[in-house]
Amino acid sequence: MNMLKIFANRTEAAQMLAHDLHEYKGRNPLILAIPRGAVPMGKVLAQRLDGELDIVLVHKLGAPFHQECAIGAIDETGWVYINSFADEAGGTGAFLEEEKHRQLLLLRERRLRFTPHQQAIDPRGRIAIVIDDGMASGATMIAALHTVRARQPAELICAVPVAAPESLEQVRPLADRIFCLLAPTGFFAVGQFYRDFRQVEDEEVIALLSRNHKDEKSGTHP
Repeated sequence: MNMLKIFANRTEAAQMLAHDLHEYKGRNPLILAIPRGAVPMGKVLAQRLDGELDIVLVHKLGAPFHQECAIGAIDETGWVYINSFADEAGGTGAFLEEEKHRQLLLLRERRLRFTPHQQAIDPRGRIAIVIDDGMASGATMIAALHTVRARQPAELICAVPVAAPESLEQVRPLADRIFCLLAPTGFFAVGQFYRDFRQVEDEEVIALLSRNHKDEKSGTHP
């Protein structure tokens, strides 16, 4: 890969992002992680920047015969972003309506599972940092930024370790600032830039968010 940087794991990537985001330390930023992979990263950022951790729930819409290919994304309100190549991938008509319905139900189930005893933290008037472990098509980040922007943060920031250059350009107008460590031309998939890109399971997300909620209630730092 022409000596491109490869992160050891999500923790290392989050630590490097925290370094670049150091100007927000002590300003009580709200770190909004896109589940599941970005939640452990969000925990690192919240600790390093003296901020709060929460999630922003969005989900990609998969192509008919290749669910990993994102033809778009949906947020909890049902707002949908559709990629320009959705037609070519067969993501139209009845299939698209079924996929939207299926993913919206999944988001509602995840909200109940991930934060059953905690309301989403309101980003209104705050520095909101939306984080993911990488951007391929950019669809989920676009949906996440849209849903957070609608809640009127004082500043909206997109932070990712790695992104496809074309996705970065699509996202750029939607955030006040973007922090991206790598935007390589040889981008194929997010996982190619991590030595350890294990799947983050629901149980880990629940544990991190539950622990964060208990810390907030007790007044200790996340």
